[in-house]
Amino acid sequence: MEKLSSIRVYIITIAGAVCWGLIGLFIAPLYARGFTAWDVVAIRGIFTFVILILVMTVFYRDQLRTRLKDHIFFACAGILSVALFNFFYFEVFSQSSLSLAVTLLYTGPLFVTILSRLFFKESLTIRKGWALALAITGCAFVVGLLPLGQEGIQMKTLVMGILSGFCYALYSIFSKPVTQRYSAWTITTYTFLYTSIFMLLTSDIIKKTDQFQYADVWVAAVLLALVSTVAAFVLYTSGLKYLEASKASILATIEPIIAVGTGVLFLGEQLRGWQVLGIALVLYSAILVADGRSKAKKHVDTILEEESTV
Repeated sequence: MEKLSSIRVYIITIAGAVCWGLIGLFIAPLYARGFTAWDVVAIRGIFTFVILILVMTVFYRDQLRTRLKDHIFFACAGILSVALFNFFYFEVFSQSSLSLAVTLLYTGPLFVTILSRLFFKESLTIRKGWALALAITGCAFVVGLLPLGQEGIQMKTLVMGILSGFCYALYSIFSKPVTQRYSAWTITTYTFLYTSIFMLLTSDIIKKTDQFQYADVWVAAVLLALVSTVAAFVLYTSGLKYLEASKASILATIEPIIAVGTGVLFLGEQLRGWQVLGIALVLYSAILVADGRSKAKKHVDTILEEESTV
């Protein structure tokens, strides 16, 4: 990591996940106003792109230059990943609970690890495997799927949840090839350009503009875009620039902790003993990933130092 220290990269990646974890606070008011899951995806995509293009035009205009052939990555990330994983995620949330939605979403690291191995030839180390297993187990404990297993999950909900995880994983896969050429701001802006175009063409959001007469809709929409999208994606993509896709996705599993914490602090939910255990497992998995990266870097530095003295 030439430009950023290891610790800073991990903090940036985790901060992005924290912003994602707050998303339930901003979605609930929109559902209460009668918006569907597809409408909420449209709101998120359009508001996010508007904010991003304003920021880019004012502060980073030179970073708007891109190669035309790279837009296939932006379009795939915006449509096949962002639009679809948001829809499946929001739909599970609307049909069951935020806890269940975020747990199924976090089958994503499993898909990232597998796809990264196939497309980027990233190594599948024992440490990474343990971290992945602990993260998924921890998520299951956090939302109560373990140890009692009493959550009644309909097959349709389960399938949509797994699809949300798969489409979520595709963001890392489509974004990774262009992270060395563009900043996180550039990648996120063009990703949401294609998300917003796709959603304008496929949703009924234009027919529901009368709902924006309510102040709470504007507040929820802006915060959804600004906090849980712009900040989250820019921070996560910044971390992805310096981390393997699989490691970044495992670090981001702190999101369910934030989601459950939001429920406890703002929705009156109670935190049980096994949920505390789950939080500990997820945090430990993040430590495993960070420590593994640190040791690898030290090993490389040692080799380089030895070679320089020869």
